[in-house]
Amino acid sequence: MARVQVAINVPDIDQAVAFYSRLFGVSPHKERPGYANFEVADPPLKLVLFEQEGPDRLNHLGVEVEATAAVAAETKRLAASGLATEVEDGVVCCHAEQDKVWVRDPGDIRWEIYT
Repeated sequence: MARVQVAINVPDIDQAVAFYSRLFGVSPHKERPGYANFEVADPPLKLVLFEQEGPDRLNHLGVEVEATAAVAAETKRLAASGLATEVEDGVVCCHAEQDKVWVRDPGDIRWEIYT
């Protein structure tokens, strides 16, 4: 199953965790200092919170896939379509080891496809 990821910057992680727990009716899947993520079943969503000050609230968007092979297939598809890609294999991100490919939309919003 694939699901959309929304990663946002929040000024207070504890307040944000309390709010999103109530909004989606689930507890965080993972919590670390300054970080939390939620795996929401309905709608299929991975919500990632980063505690960061500043005016920019959108950190990045993404699509979580089940296997590294799906990341590789998407990397080929994106490159074949003419999009510039940035590949990261075996990186530690969000307190987990991941394989991913990044692209940027015309407005410079970062999208990742990752395991």
